[in-house]
Amino acid sequence: MDIASIVGLIGALALIVMAMGDPGPFFDIPSMLIVVGGSISATLYRSTLPEFIAFTGVMGKAFGGYPDQPDELIVQLAELGTIARKDGMIALEGQEIKNSFMAKGISMLVDGTDGKLIRGSLERENDQMKVRHTAGAGFFEAWAEIAPAMGMIGTLVGLVLMLGNMSDPKSIGPAMAVALLTTLYGALLANVVLIPCAMKLKTKSRMEALNNELVIEGVMFINGGGNPRIMGDMLGSFLDTKQRARAVAAMG
Repeated sequence: MDIASIVGLIGALALIVMAMGDPGPFFDIPSMLIVVGGSISATLYRSTLPEFIAFTGVMGKAFGGYPDQPDELIVQLAELGTIARKDGMIALEGQEIKNSFMAKGISMLVDGTDGKLIRGSLERENDQMKVRHTAGAGFFEAWAEIAPAMGMIGTLVGLVLMLGNMSDPKSIGPAMAVALLTTLYGALLANVVLIPCAMKLKTKSRMEALNNELVIEGVMFINGGGNPRIMGDMLGSFLDTKQRARAVAAMG
């Protein structure tokens, strides 16, 4: 679970509510229908149905855990490389590998797949993963663009209602509330929820893609019969200083 996402979202909403004092006047159903319902409908219009149906699961990834630590992946690759060098590729079968991308690469090594085919298959899978993640983040970016626009539409609706009933003082207040609150709702939805969600999805996608590239190089290193002792140095460019120190310490 991504504590930063949860604390950040709850904290932002809590501070806004605290600044409101009494939240009652800021609650207006017609404004919510225009912004939330209208923006969701417009986003559905620009999306495919499967993409729209999957958006809740994609949003959940922003609050899920982070990808594996790259230094831990290097340590495991070095361990697998040691086993393969001592006992052959077949000895890698049955090894517990939690990272699914690494598990696929090792499985192909066990099956004796040609190195070029292994690299090509893993690179295509990594590319497809990036395409899926880009589409998921793009969904929320599109929604974030539409929400403030729906807020402006609601503002215009409220102003038209207000100007059309200037003779009735009682109608001016509700119409003005719709005019102002729709803009507020659109800004909150876009800037507090949707834009941060899209940015977090992109960040996690980049981390996972980098991990996958690391795994590809590690798997190909094992396939080439390289010395596992130098795997940390070879893959060190994927790590920052602290991660590299942890990997070196773990590999002894």
